[in-house]
Amino acid sequence: MSENTSDSANPILSFEGKKYLINELSNEIKDSLKVLQIAETQLKMYQDTLKLLTISRNSLVNQLREKLKT
Repeated sequence: MSENTSDSANPILSFEGKKYLINELSNEIKDSLKVLQIAETQLKMYQDTLKLLTISRNSLVNQLREKLKT
């Protein structure tokens, strides 16, 4: 799913190989799109958080490794 916003007066939704004028979609579908966008944003945020936690864990493991050498 992608949203083409090059023409803000007539935004286009590309979904499964088809294009839809967003302004012509029902309010129920527009609400579903908003919720989907929120879900996508949350997924990205948690993926970034997971990456940061992985980096932190690796750093702690390396610190522990160095401390145990001495």
